[in-house]
Amino acid sequence: MESSVTGGEYTGANISLSVKFSGRTIPITNLSPDSTIKDLKSLLQPLTNVLPRGQKLICKGKLLVDGMTLKESEVANGSRIMLMASQGLHQGDGPILKQAPTRPISRANNATTLGKEKTEVSVDKNRLDRWKATGVIGLRDYNLRAIPDEVWACGASARVIELSNNAIPVVPAKIGCLSSLQKLFLSANDILDNSINWEALVSLKFLTVLSLDQNHLTTLPPALGLLTSLKQFHVANNKLSSLPNEIGLLTKLEVLKVNNNRISTMPTCIGDCIGLIEIDVSSNLLSELPETFGNLHNLKSVCLSNNGLKSLPSTLFKKCLQLTTLDLHNTEITMDVLRQVCTLASNVIVPSSLIC
Repeated sequence: MESSVTGGEYTGANISLSVKFSGRTIPITNLSPDSTIKDLKSLLQPLTNVLPRGQKLICKGKLLVDGMTLKESEVANGSRIMLMASQGLHQGDGPILKQAPTRPISRANNATTLGKEKTEVSVDKNRLDRWKATGVIGLRDYNLRAIPDEVWACGASARVIELSNNAIPVVPAKIGCLSSLQKLFLSANDILDNSINWEALVSLKFLTVLSLDQNHLTTLPPALGLLTSLKQFHVANNKLSSLPNEIGLLTKLEVLKVNNNRISTMPTCIGDCIGLIEIDVSSNLLSELPETFGNLHNLKSVCLSNNGLKSLPSTLFKKCLQLTTLDLHNTEITMDVLRQVCTLASNVIVPSSLIC
């Protein structure tokens, strides 16, 4: 006969409960009475972005203890639990409260003025001549809703284009006509996954810097791996849940900034990006890093803060001998964990000056 929980008494069946957090109720089902409070906190981590050690769970006015089971804590079927989050102990962008704006870009307050400003900027002939002569096109903060046709008129003379902090939604096929382009800045625009013509973009064989920070990207295509000249790739403050395996083809990549996304796993092929010097994956949803991180022998700076990391690959200390900065703020990694990692790395001693 199937057992059940009645009136707070345990007869062996699984438990369903609700957790109150920041004005919303989170249902948790099918918990074993023998599950620990720590197990419950681990379940709540991806649902709230609050690290387990930053969670305080209260049931019937009593603070729940990590090592105790639900049964021992008198948490019964249908129990209501309150979650209080400690300040600063969050992964990703902090606790999931409500839908926030993707980018804090300032706009004109007056709607009429805004409508006028967002019309395509006319470019005088002198400016166009200057762009062609210098190879540098500067259109940051112009409230553009499209890339002006005059940009395409620069053709092979364009080397650097700065289009950040506009309202550009599309990167069209015409981008391919800028065959000598080396640096492309498109941060803080309105770019979506399907609005970039990647076929044209990857034809830019001299492109060394690509910045797509603060847009609305949720995924990156395999075509990214064709940008083999890329040295810097900035795609922070988007909504990425993963990186494509083809990122491993970017062997010349030196700087990778993918902080403030929703990335839960790093591909093992990240170890093929042997040119990496700086990597920032802070404020994501990572719980571990692949051992292939140790292949990045040129690494000098690694930012891992605000993730759910519990340990580090031993190869990071054993093989990445140029590492000078390691940011572990607001992770689950303690000094005891680091000592264990160093033991696995053949008794490597990590200097305190390395850890931020």
